[in-house]
This record gives sequence, structure tokens and C-alpha cells, in this order.
Amino acid sequence: MSTEMVIHWAEQGVFTTLLISGPLLITALAIGLAVSIFQATTQIQEQTLAFIPKIAGVLIALIVFGPWMLTQMLTFAEEIFSNLHQFIG
Repeated sequence: MSTEMVIHWAEQGVFTTLLISGPLLITALAIGLAVSIFQATTQIQEQTLAFIPKIAGVLIALIVFGPWMLTQMLTFAEEIFSNLHQFIG
């Protein structure tokens, strides 16, 4: 196995990880920003106020994006297993 192949598979692994985690992270970021703006405008400084909307939003995003995320993971795993003979020799 050459160093170019190792770099390629590491790059594909990092890209797949970022692609899969992106929708959930962006959802949590957007909800956190909205809650922070709401807290700043109403001057409510409750620390636990941001957790419930984030949890609910990420859960909804997981339901919406879950099948797509699973497809991406299965595609990457399928590529690895189909090229398994290259890793040994």
C-alpha cells in the first residue's frame, strides 16, 4: 500500500466525517445563535435555556438528514470493503 493511497483514504475519511456531521452542527449553530439573540434582546440570562431548543433541533435534523447520512456512511464503507484487496498487497 503506497503513501498516496493512505493519504487518499485519510482524506476521504475526513471529508466523509465533515459531510456527515455538517447538517447537525449547522443546525445546532443556527439554533444557538437564535437563542443567544433572543436572550440578548430580552435580557434573560438563563444558561439552561439554550439546551432544550438545541437538543430538539438536532433531533429533528437527525430525523430529516438521518437517511442521507446513513447512505453516505454506507457508501464510504462499501468503497473501503470493495478496495480491501489493495490494502493487503
